[in-house]
Amino acid sequence: MMARHLEFLVEELSMEAFLNTLPPRLLPEDCTFAVRAFQGKRDLLSKLASRLRAYARWLPPEDRIFVLVDRDDDDCRVLKERLEVAATEAGLPARSQADTRSWKVANRIAIEELEAW
Repeated sequence: MMARHLEFLVEELSMEAFLNTLPPRLLPEDCTFAVRAFQGKRDLLSKLASRLRAYARWLPPEDRIFVLVDRDDDDCRVLKERLEVAATEAGLPARSQADTRSWKVANRIAIEELEAW
């Protein structure tokens, strides 16, 4: 099943600007998307659990969520686990833990910040 709508949760406006230009070039015309920027990584991480619980209450089966954060100086394994736990506790199967059809959330860590590109 193809995703019908994608939600991108990002930590800053620069990633939002980037993602507002890339998906339209890659996605089928019938797939929509939205980018939700937060006021930095700390803001995104502090609000992530409640945001994912809210999504879990209404998210259609064919929609997907992508959480994108910079690694900064964090341990990748610890950061990834934090993101995975937030998804699991919200009742949304993470891409790394679910079969290819049932996942709802893909957590991704940018090793080099977008600004470095």
